[in-house]
Amino acid sequence: MRAFVLALVEYSQYLVITYFLVLNSSYLMLIALAGRTIPHFARRRHVAGREDAAVSPFTRPVSIVASAYNEEATIVESVRAMLGLRYPVHEVVIVDDGSKDATFDRLREAFGLVEADRVPPGELPVREGAASVHVSTRSGSLVVIRKRNSGRADSLNLGIDMARHPLICMVDADSLLDSDALLIISQPFANDPLSVVAAGGVIRPVNDSVVRYGHVLEPRIPKRWLARIQVVEYLRAFLMGRTGWARMGGLLIISGAFGLYRRDILVEAGGLNPDTIGEDFELVVRVHRLMRDSGRPYKVAFIPEPVCWTEVPDTARVLARQRRRWHRGLYETLRQHRGMMRPRYGFVGLVALPYFVLFELIAPLVEILGLFIVAAGFAYGVISPGFAILFMLAAFGYAIVLSLLALLLDELGLHRYKRLSDLFAVAAATVVENLGYRQLTAVWRLQGWWAALRGGKPVWGEMTRSGFAATPQHTTPPLTTGTHAAVPEPQTSQSPVG
Repeated sequence: MRAFVLALVEYSQYLVITYFLVLNSSYLMLIALAGRTIPHFARRRHVAGREDAAVSPFTRPVSIVASAYNEEATIVESVRAMLGLRYPVHEVVIVDDGSKDATFDRLREAFGLVEADRVPPGELPVREGAASVHVSTRSGSLVVIRKRNSGRADSLNLGIDMARHPLICMVDADSLLDSDALLIISQPFANDPLSVVAAGGVIRPVNDSVVRYGHVLEPRIPKRWLARIQVVEYLRAFLMGRTGWARMGGLLIISGAFGLYRRDILVEAGGLNPDTIGEDFELVVRVHRLMRDSGRPYKVAFIPEPVCWTEVPDTARVLARQRRRWHRGLYETLRQHRGMMRPRYGFVGLVALPYFVLFELIAPLVEILGLFIVAAGFAYGVISPGFAILFMLAAFGYAIVLSLLALLLDELGLHRYKRLSDLFAVAAATVVENLGYRQLTAVWRLQGWWAALRGGKPVWGEMTRSGFAATPQHTTPPLTTGTHAAVPEPQTSQSPVG
């Protein structure tokens, strides 16, 4: 055993350090690309024609589609917020995916729902069709579909099939959008209507922020450290990862909590795949494949400002289940589309997908292996303190610097958090993240990968949320969602979103 450990340490110690140096250097390149994009966007946002688009009859209509499962506590507030978004023409399509609580009753009471004789055109395959379709007598822009439970992907496909408008915005029923989010995220489609097929926006944790009537009045940093660290992850992921990848034409992930698509492309691609647990990631990869196979020019865009607010897990039990699920979805999608890693698929096939295999899929394995090597090397006296320090700097010190750069970029370009104490809290979380949190998430992600390799049936599990913070005049009741619940599906080695 001693000989094996010594050989492992000797041959792999510098390989592990090199891996982390290359990984973090790639993140530095992504944040450098983001550093060119975000300030440019911030300078132009006041002259981007948003006010004109808000009243123009030529602004393309949008259908907001959301799937709801046991959302009685907040569904009315969420739908009111969706209906109240500033946009010339938009409808809201809610698919009640067999809720066992009073989700539909709350909607019927609040919006005066009556059954309508509407039938989806059948352009997308669904496993469970509409049991009934209802429209609002108080808002002509609301459609509610009732059906038997068949999961989020199948429900969204039914909602997309029912949607009437050329652009589809998929959101989570318990997420909150900024009032101008649709205006901003639809800009790429207005600027280049023939080429842009999809666009994503920023997701931010809403835990402990001040929320009233479906609007985030004052963004705040969560009180619990577990949620604070996820603020760091989301900053790093969206401002560094997605902005950088979109600039290079290799964006592979648009969060299921907030993404805008051309409806005709969704129909042509066949909608979301209900057989994968990472359906949002898989959909974007499949859209890339569709466009490349057909030889059409296209763009998948990312806008760093339009914000969707979502509650992130604040308990280790829920977070562990979430990260296992995300990594399993990452593996399933990469395995399913492994045939795209060839020149025919351009930058996506030759760079983006291989990168996700090398630096996202296997990263938790290398991280755990690196810690084992350092511990074993110390135990057998074959690793010097100098090497241990070098490893910590390559793996963790570099990562802290990247997180601080992402925070600086956010503050200079977007300035979402107004209180100085919030900025100090996020900066502290960049350090705390490396003191056990990263290691735990690496273990959880390996567990998800292992579950996929064994071929076990994927299970969403119950996602329990504590509800949105509110002003003293308005208190939002706690929210508990069931097996259908979905938080944005981040998956990267150092951040939740690639």
